[in-house]
Amino acid sequence: MEHRFPKLALWESGEARPTLKQLQAFATAVHVPIGYLFLPAPPVEQLPIPDFRTMDGRGVGRPSPDLLDMLYACQERQGWFKDYARSVRLPVIEQVGSARLGDSPTAVAAAMSEALGFDLAARAACRTWEEALRLFIGGADNLGILVMVSGVVLSNNNRRLDPEEFRGFALADPQAPLVFINGADSKSAQMFTLAHELAHLWLGATAVSNAGAGPIHGHRREEVWCNAVAAELLVPLEALQADLRENEKLEDAVARLTRRYKVSSLVILRRLLDAGWLTQVQFDVAWAIERARLRALAEQGNGGGDFYRTTLARVSRRFARALVESTLEGQTLYRDAFRMLGVAKTETFNHIGQEVGVLV
Repeated sequence: MEHRFPKLALWESGEARPTLKQLQAFATAVHVPIGYLFLPAPPVEQLPIPDFRTMDGRGVGRPSPDLLDMLYACQERQGWFKDYARSVRLPVIEQVGSARLGDSPTAVAAAMSEALGFDLAARAACRTWEEALRLFIGGADNLGILVMVSGVVLSNNNRRLDPEEFRGFALADPQAPLVFINGADSKSAQMFTLAHELAHLWLGATAVSNAGAGPIHGHRREEVWCNAVAAELLVPLEALQADLRENEKLEDAVARLTRRYKVSSLVILRRLLDAGWLTQVQFDVAWAIERARLRALAEQGNGGGDFYRTTLARVSRRFARALVESTLEGQTLYRDAFRMLGVAKTETFNHIGQEVGVLV
Protein backbone atom coordinates (compact mmCIF):
# COMPACT_ATOMS: atom_id res chain seq x y z
CA MET A 1 0.00 0.00 0.00
CA GLU A 2 2.95 2.34 0.74
CA HIS A 3 4.08 2.27 -2.88
CA ARG A 4 0.70 3.67 -3.98
CA PHE A 5 0.54 6.18 -1.11
CA PRO A 6 4.15 7.09 -0.16
CA LYS A 7 2.96 9.58 2.49
CA LEU A 8 0.75 7.05 4.29
CA ALA A 9 3.01 6.85 7.34
CA LEU A 10 3.03 10.66 7.61
CA TRP A 11 -0.79 10.73 7.39
CA GLU A 12 -1.06 8.13 10.12
CA SER A 13 1.34 10.00 12.41
CA GLY A 14 -0.34 13.36 11.77
CA GLU A 15 2.78 14.96 10.31
CA ALA A 16 0.99 15.51 6.98
CA ARG A 17 -2.59 15.63 5.78
CA PRO A 18 -3.95 14.13 2.57
CA THR A 19 -5.99 16.13 0.10
CA LEU A 20 -9.62 15.18 -0.48
CA LYS A 21 -8.64 13.64 -3.80
CA GLN A 22 -5.98 11.53 -2.07
CA LEU A 23 -8.52 10.46 0.56
CA GLN A 24 -10.94 9.39 -2.15
CA ALA A 25 -8.21 7.38 -3.87
CA PHE A 26 -7.21 5.73 -0.59
CA ALA A 27 -10.81 4.83 0.28
CA THR A 28 -11.23 3.25 -3.15
CA ALA A 29 -8.00 1.28 -2.73
CA VAL A 30 -9.03 -0.21 0.63
CA HIS A 31 -12.68 -0.67 -0.41
CA VAL A 32 -14.32 1.41 2.33
CA PRO A 33 -16.70 4.40 2.20
CA ILE A 34 -14.75 7.65 2.44
CA GLY A 35 -16.80 8.64 5.49
CA TYR A 36 -15.15 5.84 7.49
CA LEU A 37 -11.84 7.72 7.28
CA PHE A 38 -13.27 10.62 9.30
CA LEU A 39 -14.41 8.45 12.22
CA PRO A 40 -12.41 8.46 15.50
CA ALA A 41 -12.11 4.66 15.29
CA PRO A 42 -12.79 2.11 12.53
CA PRO A 43 -16.34 0.71 12.72
CA VAL A 44 -16.68 -2.97 13.59
CA GLU A 45 -18.36 -4.50 10.55
CA GLN A 46 -20.09 -7.76 11.35
CA LEU A 47 -21.14 -10.37 8.85
CA PRO A 48 -24.90 -10.18 8.22
CA ILE A 49 -25.15 -13.99 8.48
CA PRO A 50 -23.99 -16.53 11.11
CA ASP A 51 -20.22 -16.94 11.08
CA PHE A 52 -19.05 -20.53 11.62
CA ARG A 53 -15.43 -19.90 10.72
CA THR A 54 -12.73 -20.74 13.23
CA MET A 55 -8.96 -20.49 13.41
CA ASP A 56 -7.17 -22.74 15.90
CA GLY A 57 -10.48 -23.40 17.62
CA ARG A 58 -11.36 -19.71 18.03
CA GLY A 59 -13.75 -17.48 16.15
CA VAL A 60 -12.32 -15.51 13.22
CA GLY A 61 -12.01 -11.76 13.60
CA ARG A 62 -13.20 -8.93 11.39
CA PRO A 63 -14.31 -9.97 7.89
CA SER A 64 -12.46 -8.43 4.97
CA PRO A 65 -14.11 -5.96 2.58
CA ASP A 66 -13.79 -8.65 -0.11
CA LEU A 67 -15.86 -11.17 1.84
CA LEU A 68 -18.44 -8.54 2.80
CA ASP A 69 -18.83 -7.24 -0.75
CA MET A 70 -19.16 -10.75 -2.16
CA LEU A 71 -21.75 -11.64 0.44
CA TYR A 72 -23.78 -8.48 -0.16
CA ALA A 73 -23.68 -9.12 -3.93
CA CYS A 74 -25.00 -12.66 -3.45
CA GLN A 75 -27.71 -11.44 -1.10
CA GLU A 76 -28.80 -8.96 -3.78
CA ARG A 77 -28.89 -11.71 -6.40
CA GLN A 78 -30.82 -13.99 -4.07
CA GLY A 79 -33.32 -11.25 -3.28
CA TRP A 80 -33.86 -10.60 -6.98
CA PHE A 81 -34.28 -14.29 -7.77
CA LYS A 82 -36.73 -14.76 -4.89
CA ASP A 83 -38.95 -12.01 -6.31
CA TYR A 84 -38.63 -13.55 -9.76
CA ALA A 85 -39.51 -17.03 -8.45
CA ARG A 86 -42.65 -15.67 -6.84
CA SER A 87 -43.67 -13.75 -9.96
CA VAL A 88 -43.44 -16.83 -12.19
CA ARG A 89 -44.69 -19.13 -9.41
CA LEU A 90 -41.71 -21.44 -9.19
CA PRO A 91 -42.22 -24.21 -6.65
CA VAL A 92 -40.36 -24.18 -3.35
CA ILE A 93 -37.45 -26.58 -2.98
CA GLU A 94 -38.68 -29.06 -0.41
CA GLN A 95 -35.18 -30.29 0.45
CA VAL A 96 -34.27 -26.93 2.06
CA GLY A 97 -34.74 -27.39 5.81
CA SER A 98 -35.72 -31.06 5.46
CA ALA A 99 -32.95 -32.33 7.77
CA ARG A 100 -32.19 -31.93 11.48
CA LEU A 101 -28.93 -32.07 13.40
CA GLY A 102 -30.08 -35.26 15.09
CA ASP A 103 -30.49 -37.04 11.74
CA SER A 104 -27.96 -39.63 10.65
CA PRO A 105 -25.35 -38.10 8.30
CA THR A 106 -25.42 -41.35 6.33
CA ALA A 107 -29.18 -41.16 5.76
CA VAL A 108 -29.08 -37.47 4.86
CA ALA A 109 -26.18 -38.02 2.47
CA ALA A 110 -28.13 -40.79 0.72
CA ALA A 111 -31.16 -38.50 0.34
CA MET A 112 -28.96 -35.70 -1.03
CA SER A 113 -27.29 -38.05 -3.51
CA GLU A 114 -30.67 -39.14 -4.86
CA ALA A 115 -32.09 -35.61 -5.07
CA LEU A 116 -28.99 -34.26 -6.81
CA GLY A 117 -28.52 -37.22 -9.16
CA PHE A 118 -24.97 -37.49 -7.89
CA ASP A 119 -24.38 -41.11 -7.00
CA LEU A 120 -21.33 -43.26 -7.64
CA ALA A 121 -22.70 -44.57 -10.92
CA ALA A 122 -23.14 -41.04 -12.29
CA ARG A 123 -19.61 -40.12 -11.25
CA ALA A 124 -18.18 -43.29 -12.78
CA ALA A 125 -19.39 -42.05 -16.17
CA CYS A 126 -17.30 -38.88 -15.75
CA ARG A 127 -13.82 -38.96 -17.25
CA THR A 128 -12.31 -36.50 -14.77
CA TRP A 129 -13.16 -35.05 -11.37
CA GLU A 130 -13.55 -31.63 -13.04
CA GLU A 131 -16.33 -33.16 -15.13
CA ALA A 132 -17.76 -34.67 -11.94
CA LEU A 133 -17.76 -31.23 -10.29
CA ARG A 134 -19.70 -29.80 -13.23
CA LEU A 135 -22.15 -32.70 -12.88
CA PHE A 136 -22.48 -31.94 -9.16
CA ILE A 137 -23.17 -28.25 -9.79
CA GLY A 138 -25.59 -29.15 -12.58
CA GLY A 139 -27.51 -31.44 -10.26
CA ALA A 140 -27.91 -28.64 -7.73
CA ASP A 141 -28.96 -26.23 -10.49
CA ASN A 142 -31.58 -28.70 -11.77
CA LEU A 143 -32.98 -28.99 -8.25
CA GLY A 144 -33.39 -25.21 -8.09
CA ILE A 145 -30.28 -24.25 -6.11
CA LEU A 146 -28.19 -21.29 -7.25
CA VAL A 147 -24.52 -22.32 -7.15
CA MET A 148 -22.07 -19.46 -7.68
CA VAL A 149 -18.32 -20.05 -7.97
CA SER A 150 -15.84 -17.19 -8.12
CA GLY A 151 -12.29 -16.51 -7.03
CA VAL A 152 -12.66 -12.73 -7.25
CA VAL A 153 -15.08 -10.07 -6.03
CA LEU A 154 -17.72 -9.72 -8.75
CA SER A 155 -15.65 -9.49 -11.95
CA ASN A 156 -12.72 -7.54 -10.49
CA ASN A 157 -9.65 -9.70 -11.06
CA ASN A 158 -7.62 -7.37 -8.82
CA ARG A 159 -9.69 -8.41 -5.79
CA ARG A 160 -8.87 -12.07 -5.33
CA LEU A 161 -10.77 -13.86 -2.58
CA ASP A 162 -8.69 -15.53 0.13
CA PRO A 163 -9.47 -19.24 0.72
CA GLU A 164 -7.78 -18.96 4.10
CA GLU A 165 -10.51 -16.50 5.15
CA PHE A 166 -13.49 -18.51 3.90
CA ARG A 167 -14.25 -21.41 1.60
CA GLY A 168 -17.92 -20.79 0.98
CA PHE A 169 -21.29 -19.81 2.37
CA ALA A 170 -24.90 -20.88 2.14
CA LEU A 171 -27.93 -18.58 2.02
CA ALA A 172 -30.94 -20.74 2.87
CA ASP A 173 -34.33 -19.91 1.38
CA PRO A 174 -37.03 -22.33 0.18
CA GLN A 175 -37.50 -20.49 -3.14
CA ALA A 176 -34.01 -19.14 -3.78
CA PRO A 177 -31.40 -21.27 -1.97
CA LEU A 178 -27.90 -20.11 -2.81
CA VAL A 179 -24.43 -21.58 -2.34
CA PHE A 180 -21.27 -19.58 -2.98
CA ILE A 181 -17.96 -21.40 -3.46
CA ASN A 182 -14.63 -19.58 -3.19
CA GLY A 183 -13.17 -20.29 -6.61
CA ALA A 184 -9.72 -19.15 -5.49
CA ASP A 185 -9.51 -22.36 -3.48
CA SER A 186 -8.01 -25.38 -5.19
CA LYS A 187 -10.31 -27.11 -7.66
CA SER A 188 -10.05 -30.31 -5.66
CA ALA A 189 -11.29 -28.53 -2.52
CA GLN A 190 -14.35 -27.02 -4.21
CA MET A 191 -16.14 -30.38 -4.48
CA PHE A 192 -16.07 -30.83 -0.70
CA THR A 193 -17.04 -27.20 -0.05
CA LEU A 194 -20.07 -27.58 -2.31
CA ALA A 195 -21.15 -30.75 -0.49
CA HIS A 196 -20.64 -29.03 2.88
CA GLU A 197 -22.66 -25.94 1.95
CA LEU A 198 -25.45 -28.05 0.45
CA ALA A 199 -25.66 -29.84 3.81
CA HIS A 200 -26.27 -26.42 5.37
CA LEU A 201 -29.17 -25.90 2.97
CA TRP A 202 -30.64 -29.29 3.89
CA LEU A 203 -30.62 -28.00 7.49
CA GLY A 204 -32.20 -24.76 6.29
CA ALA A 205 -29.23 -22.91 7.80
CA THR A 206 -27.51 -19.78 6.49
CA ALA A 207 -23.81 -19.52 7.37
CA VAL A 208 -20.27 -18.79 6.16
CA SER A 209 -17.71 -21.55 6.60
CA ASN A 210 -14.01 -22.27 6.31
CA ALA A 211 -14.02 -25.96 7.24
CA GLY A 212 -12.05 -28.28 4.98
CA ALA A 213 -12.26 -32.01 4.40
CA GLY A 214 -10.26 -33.04 7.46
CA PRO A 215 -11.68 -33.93 10.87
CA ILE A 216 -12.52 -30.62 12.55
CA HIS A 217 -12.21 -29.62 16.18
CA GLY A 218 -13.36 -26.48 17.94
CA HIS A 219 -16.16 -25.88 15.44
CA ARG A 220 -19.87 -25.66 16.17
CA ARG A 221 -21.89 -28.86 16.13
CA GLU A 222 -23.52 -27.83 12.86
CA GLU A 223 -20.17 -27.60 11.10
CA VAL A 224 -19.11 -31.02 12.34
CA TRP A 225 -22.42 -32.50 11.13
CA CYS A 226 -22.19 -30.82 7.71
CA ASN A 227 -18.64 -32.12 7.30
CA ALA A 228 -19.78 -35.65 8.14
CA VAL A 229 -22.62 -35.43 5.62
CA ALA A 230 -20.30 -34.06 2.93
CA ALA A 231 -17.75 -36.82 3.48
CA GLU A 232 -20.44 -39.52 3.32
CA LEU A 233 -22.03 -37.98 0.22
CA LEU A 234 -18.74 -37.91 -1.68
CA VAL A 235 -17.26 -41.19 -0.39
CA PRO A 236 -19.87 -43.50 1.19
CA LEU A 237 -18.14 -45.46 3.93
CA GLU A 238 -19.80 -48.76 3.04
CA ALA A 239 -18.67 -48.49 -0.57
CA LEU A 240 -15.17 -47.44 0.48
CA GLN A 241 -14.75 -50.40 2.82
CA ALA A 242 -15.62 -52.74 -0.03
CA ASP A 243 -12.96 -51.05 -2.18
CA LEU A 244 -10.10 -51.31 0.33
CA ARG A 245 -7.21 -53.66 -0.46
CA GLU A 246 -5.11 -55.23 2.23
CA ASN A 247 -1.41 -54.30 2.28
CA GLU A 248 -1.81 -51.75 -0.56
CA LYS A 249 0.65 -48.88 -0.40
CA LEU A 250 -0.93 -45.64 0.80
CA GLU A 251 0.05 -43.62 -2.27
CA ASP A 252 -1.37 -46.33 -4.55
CA ALA A 253 -4.60 -46.53 -2.57
CA VAL A 254 -5.06 -42.75 -2.60
CA ALA A 255 -4.40 -42.51 -6.34
CA ARG A 256 -6.80 -45.37 -7.13
CA LEU A 257 -9.60 -44.18 -4.85
CA THR A 258 -9.26 -40.57 -6.00
CA ARG A 259 -9.94 -41.74 -9.56
CA ARG A 260 -12.77 -44.02 -8.42
CA TYR A 261 -14.69 -41.42 -6.39
CA LYS A 262 -13.66 -38.31 -8.37
CA VAL A 263 -12.71 -36.38 -5.22
CA SER A 264 -9.54 -34.84 -3.84
CA SER A 265 -6.81 -36.86 -2.19
CA LEU A 266 -7.54 -35.04 1.08
CA VAL A 267 -11.12 -36.34 1.12
CA ILE A 268 -9.82 -39.87 0.51
CA LEU A 269 -7.33 -39.57 3.38
CA ARG A 270 -10.05 -38.38 5.72
CA ARG A 271 -12.30 -41.32 4.75
CA LEU A 272 -9.44 -43.81 5.14
CA LEU A 273 -9.13 -42.53 8.71
CA ASP A 274 -12.89 -42.87 9.20
CA ALA A 275 -12.72 -46.45 7.92
CA GLY A 276 -9.91 -47.33 10.34
CA TRP A 277 -7.53 -48.08 7.46
CA LEU A 278 -5.20 -45.36 8.76
CA THR A 279 -4.24 -44.65 12.35
CA GLN A 280 -4.42 -41.08 13.61
CA VAL A 281 -0.62 -40.80 13.50
CA GLN A 282 -0.44 -42.14 9.94
CA PHE A 283 -3.24 -39.80 8.90
CA ASP A 284 -1.56 -36.72 10.43
CA VAL A 285 1.69 -37.39 8.57
CA ALA A 286 0.00 -38.14 5.24
CA TRP A 287 -2.33 -35.14 5.58
CA ALA A 288 0.55 -32.70 6.17
CA ILE A 289 2.50 -34.04 3.18
CA GLU A 290 -0.50 -33.95 0.85
CA ARG A 291 -1.56 -30.45 1.88
CA ALA A 292 1.94 -29.16 1.19
CA ARG A 293 1.92 -30.83 -2.24
CA LEU A 294 -1.47 -29.38 -3.18
CA ARG A 295 -0.47 -25.90 -2.02
CA ALA A 296 2.62 -26.04 -4.23
CA LEU A 297 0.44 -27.02 -7.20
CA ALA A 298 -2.02 -24.22 -6.44
CA GLU A 299 0.78 -21.65 -6.42
CA GLN A 300 1.59 -22.55 -10.01
CA GLY A 301 -1.69 -20.88 -10.98
CA ASN A 302 -4.38 -21.75 -13.45
CA GLY A 303 -5.34 -20.45 -16.89
CA GLY A 304 -8.08 -17.91 -17.27
CA GLY A 305 -10.48 -20.32 -18.98
CA ASP A 306 -13.40 -19.42 -21.22
CA PHE A 307 -14.77 -15.96 -20.37
CA TYR A 308 -18.45 -16.82 -20.77
CA ARG A 309 -18.19 -20.13 -18.91
CA THR A 310 -16.40 -18.30 -16.11
CA THR A 311 -19.07 -15.59 -16.00
CA LEU A 312 -21.86 -18.17 -15.84
CA ALA A 313 -20.06 -20.05 -13.08
CA ARG A 314 -19.82 -16.83 -11.07
CA VAL A 315 -23.58 -16.21 -11.11
CA SER A 316 -24.97 -19.71 -11.90
CA ARG A 317 -26.72 -20.70 -15.11
CA ARG A 318 -30.13 -20.72 -13.42
CA PHE A 319 -29.73 -17.15 -12.20
CA ALA A 320 -28.30 -15.89 -15.51
CA ARG A 321 -31.11 -17.49 -17.51
CA ALA A 322 -33.81 -15.97 -15.30
CA LEU A 323 -32.15 -12.54 -15.30
CA VAL A 324 -31.74 -12.42 -19.08
CA GLU A 325 -35.36 -13.50 -19.62
CA SER A 326 -36.66 -10.91 -17.15
CA THR A 327 -34.57 -8.15 -18.74
CA LEU A 328 -35.66 -8.97 -22.28
CA GLU A 329 -39.28 -8.94 -21.11
CA GLY A 330 -38.79 -5.47 -19.62
CA GLN A 331 -39.26 -6.58 -16.01
CA THR A 332 -35.65 -5.78 -15.03
CA LEU A 333 -33.57 -2.78 -16.06
CA TYR A 334 -30.53 -3.48 -18.22
CA ARG A 335 -28.51 -1.40 -15.76
CA ASP A 336 -29.44 -3.71 -12.89
CA ALA A 337 -28.90 -6.84 -14.97
CA PHE A 338 -25.44 -5.69 -16.04
CA ARG A 339 -24.49 -5.01 -12.39
CA MET A 340 -25.68 -8.38 -11.10
CA LEU A 341 -24.04 -10.24 -13.97
CA GLY A 342 -20.82 -8.25 -13.64
CA VAL A 343 -20.76 -7.20 -17.30
CA ALA A 344 -20.53 -3.82 -18.99
CA LYS A 345 -21.48 -4.34 -22.63
CA THR A 346 -24.74 -5.26 -24.36
CA GLU A 347 -22.77 -7.58 -26.65
CA THR A 348 -21.57 -9.53 -23.61
CA PHE A 349 -25.09 -9.66 -22.19
CA ASN A 350 -26.45 -11.00 -25.48
CA HIS A 351 -23.74 -13.64 -25.69
CA ILE A 352 -24.61 -14.81 -22.16
CA GLY A 353 -28.22 -14.99 -23.31
CA GLN A 354 -27.11 -17.27 -26.13
CA GLU A 355 -25.06 -19.43 -23.76
CA VAL A 356 -28.09 -20.09 -21.51
CA GLY A 357 -30.44 -20.70 -24.42
CA VAL A 358 -32.58 -17.58 -24.13
CA LEU A 359 -31.29 -15.88 -27.28
CA VAL A 360 -30.63 -17.61 -30.59
